[in-house]
Amino acid sequence: MEHAKNHPQRLPYVDPVFITDPAMMAEFQRAAREGAPRPESHAIRAHVPDVFWAFTNAWNATFVNGVCDHAIKELCRLYVSQAVNCNYCGNQRSAKAQAQGLLEDDVKDLLDFDKSARFTPRQKAALRLAEAITWGLESTDALWDGLYENFETASIVELGFFIGLTMGQQRWNRLIGMQHSQFMAGASGGLAPIAATRKAMP
Repeated sequence: MEHAKNHPQRLPYVDPVFITDPAMMAEFQRAAREGAPRPESHAIRAHVPDVFWAFTNAWNATFVNGVCDHAIKELCRLYVSQAVNCNYCGNQRSAKAQAQGLLEDDVKDLLDFDKSARFTPRQKAALRLAEAITWGLESTDALWDGLYENFETASIVELGFFIGLTMGQQRWNRLIGMQHSQFMAGASGGLAPIAATRKAMP
């Protein structure tokens, strides 16, 4: 079987000369500065401005902002990255979540979160929701009891929507085969430490 790393990128990036909307350019600059998402995935969606803004508006409303803790949503996003094997998404970090205390060691335990002592009951309840959505698990009383013990209804709704949004986009990004630093070269905002180190190597 041929490995994915041998495949070319399946879709081209938008030509930067066609990015003339100041608001779109500002969003590209934010992505380059803060990451999650980084500019490359935006440069695919920008082929269709309505797609670009549908994603960006939903992402900003339910991930960057919203009613649920941002750092918990970032944990769920990174869980999905590992579960669906999207290295592009898994090698970026939210600067906002890092400022709120998310540690790189937390990321290493994500696929074994239930056995890890690193996570609080609240974090584990959210990660069980991410697990159930990503793997198509049964809707159990234990899952919902944990959610209601730790979250208000509005936060559960936002978490579920966001996890579904990021799971679909990450599966799509993996199929496209994007790599970091291919669009707006030189921008390293939001890169995971291992990806930033790799980028800095000659």
